[in-house]
Amino acid sequence: MALRKILIHPDPRLKKAADPIASVDDDVRRLADDMLETMYDAPGIGLAAPQVAVMNRLIVMDCEKEEGATPNPMVLINPAVVWTSEERNVYDEGCLSIPEQYAEVERPAEVEVQWTGLDGKAMRERFDGLWATCVQHEIDHLNGTLFIDYLKPLKRQMITRKMQKLKREMARG
Repeated sequence: MALRKILIHPDPRLKKAADPIASVDDDVRRLADDMLETMYDAPGIGLAAPQVAVMNRLIVMDCEKEEGATPNPMVLINPAVVWTSEERNVYDEGCLSIPEQYAEVERPAEVEVQWTGLDGKAMRERFDGLWATCVQHEIDHLNGTLFIDYLKPLKRQMITRKMQKLKREMARG
């Protein structure tokens, strides 16, 4: 397993749609392991392959945040939302590609998602609460959408300017 570099917004790769994964092989399993390690190290609760510069439809997440809770890592290959609830939820969202910036985003409170597991089998599950928000946020990444795209233009521009400044500071080392 290896830590991967997380892309910081604005990066054109974060705005592109990712390609479907044709088959689950050792490269896909290695990517999933690296992404989980990178996500936990960050620390975060979700990570999409485009965030580590891999333009494939793969996300990892683990929303178990309680102290002492057993980790519950999930790997979703080619995930797709197949049902959304009418009920909505608002969460203060953040993103590993937009460090230390948070904003309230409204999304469906519950979603049903289908995906391929690391074993190549078709999976389907309903998510609610933080899990629902997280899976929608990560699937958005696969479609080139960031949580700030849901914000009003002024707030989005302000966050983008902060990220540009952060990237300049990081480049200077």
